[in-house]
Amino acid sequence: MTASRNTASSDLVQVARDARGVATITLNDPARFNALGGEMLAALQEAIDALAQDESLRVVVLAAAGKAFCAGHNLKDMAQYPELDWYQQLFAQCSRVMLSLHKLPVPVIARVHGMATAAGCQLVAQCDLAVAADCASFATSGIHYGLFCSTPSVPLVRNVPAKRAMEMLLTGDFIDAATAKQEGLVNRVVSLQALDAEVEQLVQSILEKPRVAVAMGKALVYRQRELGLEAAYQLAGQTMAVNMMDAAAQEGARAFAEKRKPDWKC
Repeated sequence: MTASRNTASSDLVQVARDARGVATITLNDPARFNALGGEMLAALQEAIDALAQDESLRVVVLAAAGKAFCAGHNLKDMAQYPELDWYQQLFAQCSRVMLSLHKLPVPVIARVHGMATAAGCQLVAQCDLAVAADCASFATSGIHYGLFCSTPSVPLVRNVPAKRAMEMLLTGDFIDAATAKQEGLVNRVVSLQALDAEVEQLVQSILEKPRVAVAMGKALVYRQRELGLEAAYQLAGQTMAVNMMDAAAQEGARAFAEKRKPDWKC
């Protein structure tokens, strides 16, 4: 393992960077199951914004401390402020965090070791990739308390088939990690003991690819998904043409022709 160093930290969110350009963001409020209250969201937004400015960044791993990955919003706190403006501000703040993860030019991998409920499940769905321990569990459980998980539904229905997503949203029932993998919410499921090694394997595979191609690819995949078929092909073709002009792609093409391993410079 490459040694890591802390580059930013707060009581609620800790960020560590290693020499490879891999940043690990750790939600650090285990007593409250890493609930996404206003302070947690502000700390998370600050961490993401700082990483977005780092041109040497290659991969982000989103992890959590304690027994749970993230329990979503804290309904106990929300009950104390029965005001529409307060709720609108909270959910807008949460949406900004999700969109900021989406807009990062590098892959974001969720490392899920425990339960991820409501906005915590949303956080997993919003990441580009997810690796879960076999003891992890997932639910959009707000409906149990009279609150349909509307904002979690946005990335959920972009990960999971519509009828399965609706079942999660309408029942609030938990699914286990194996089911989450089968439905497309997570990519890989391993034992808790193997979780870090599995995340590292995925990280290393990404690091072996050129940063420019990865960044262009991530942006393209999400943009074309929202377009009609003809427009999606037009955008994808233009992206590939621009990508092919990059030095890394030119080196890759030469390496293929010469039957050797590419010598990336980035």
